[in-house]
Amino acid sequence: MEIELGVDTFGDVTLGPDGEPLSHAQVIRNVVDEAVLAEQVGLDVIGIGEHHRDDFAVSSPEMVLAGIAGRTTRLRLASAVTVLSSDDPVRVYERFATLDALSSGRAEVIVGRGSFTESFPLFGFDLTNYQELFEEKLAMFVELRNRRRITWQGNLTQSLQGVETFPPVEKGPLTTWVAVGGSSESVIRAARHGLDLMLAIIGGSVERFAPFVELYHRALAQMGKQEGRVGFHSFGHVAATDEEAIAQYFGPYVAGMTRVGRERGWRRPTPDSFRYELEHGSMTVGSPETVARKIAAGVRALGASRFSMKVSTGPLSHELISDSIELYGTRVAPLVRDMLS
Repeated sequence: MEIELGVDTFGDVTLGPDGEPLSHAQVIRNVVDEAVLAEQVGLDVIGIGEHHRDDFAVSSPEMVLAGIAGRTTRLRLASAVTVLSSDDPVRVYERFATLDALSSGRAEVIVGRGSFTESFPLFGFDLTNYQELFEEKLAMFVELRNRRRITWQGNLTQSLQGVETFPPVEKGPLTTWVAVGGSSESVIRAARHGLDLMLAIIGGSVERFAPFVELYHRALAQMGKQEGRVGFHSFGHVAATDEEAIAQYFGPYVAGMTRVGRERGWRRPTPDSFRYELEHGSMTVGSPETVARKIAAGVRALGASRFSMKVSTGPLSHELISDSIELYGTRVAPLVRDMLS
């Protein structure tokens, strides 16, 4: 089984050696260094998320990915995710087409509604149109992706008459995934547009997403679409031993999830709930051997062709993230590929 292994990051604001938060600017520079390291150790892809809040440094993934493009030659460059609902599909398409040109064909866009909503009021969109905005903008984006010249009648978007976008993507359609968090409707939407499926797993077991994969493939077949790819994303951290990885990761994980939990009504993670997630959920935290077994099991359960580990979590330091990426590429990836062969 062919598998692409990558890393995701939201550019979480991390702590420096003095225990103080780093500047957003320094975090962005560190993200670029982490991507360069990911390529050096043999990983295949980096995904960078979009947020507009003080605990994450990256508001423009395409700009950061362009910086990475200039320092890498092989790494696939993806968003994770692009919040299409609160953006202009034409501008998104042209930005990623530009990134594709800069990187000689390595750009990918993963579109979604996003798990945070701060971009809607920031850019003047009404949250009461949350569903309709994504539906219309995704349909428009697919038209831009699939046709050189488009005519489009918009309701919540602009209307276009015989418009071309620039630069044209050099080789084939722009690689596009739809991020899905656990909605059958979202799965069917991805299939209807003939786009690849990226499962954003933030908790619970990987196996519980298998019915969505089955639904996706069944919908593609019934709609006469070509077979699509499935990928999944999960939290993770690698250290020399399970105990070391847990000790490094637990505090930052609790800090990050507690902040988000206050906004969403989640319970604060406890040592017991964290241990349960490690043992029964999708989280890939541990030694290279433990993490490799977890990834390989998830890939088999979903028939996935890509796994991306979210390596930044809360204030976890750049140094520990880098150590984790190095072990992931040099130790975990070969084990996973051997297990799947």
